[in-house]
Amino acid sequence: MSEACAHRVFFALWPDDEATSHLSALARNLATGGGRVMRPASLHLTLAFVGSVMSTQVGQLEEIAAGIRAGAFDLSLDRLGFWPQRGILWAGCRQAPNPLRRLTELLVTDLRAAGFAIADHSAAAPVPHITLARRVRCPSLLRLGTPIRWRVGEFALVESHLHPSAASYKTLAGFPLDAADAD
Repeated sequence: MSEACAHRVFFALWPDDEATSHLSALARNLATGGGRVMRPASLHLTLAFVGSVMSTQVGQLEEIAAGIRAGAFDLSLDRLGFWPQRGILWAGCRQAPNPLRRLTELLVTDLRAAGFAIADHSAAAPVPHITLARRVRCPSLLRLGTPIRWRVGEFALVESHLHPSAASYKTLAGFPLDAADAD
């Protein structure tokens, strides 16, 4: 990897296999007005979007994340939403659970202290969410019967590659959350 090479990176939570399966089925069932359903491997909840960094900064990001001390927690996606201006169908939390807010705040604070400009559309935003589909014209009735849950035991530093059809993601490093500090 070249030292001058730029990487587009962010920190995220990845749902477990069962939650991914439920989210994928939900996306296919609801995105009836066209658009692009997200691939199962692309479903994630962004904690902090860092943006473009140089190869030399990736190690610094890993060090910052490795220093985060937060507990594992259960995440429940109990809300569906649609942002018509961009045609985005999403699943999210009616209210961000305290452990998610704490993890995001710790991460964003440490990243900003190290000089990284973190976008405001992170999990600390009013609606932590997972994008299910893009460019949807008119979603079906948005009802989520049973919340989709998973145990969050780690977060990841992820590199995104933008392509004309969709983005692809590569996990650069994973950072475990402490089971002893769990909610």
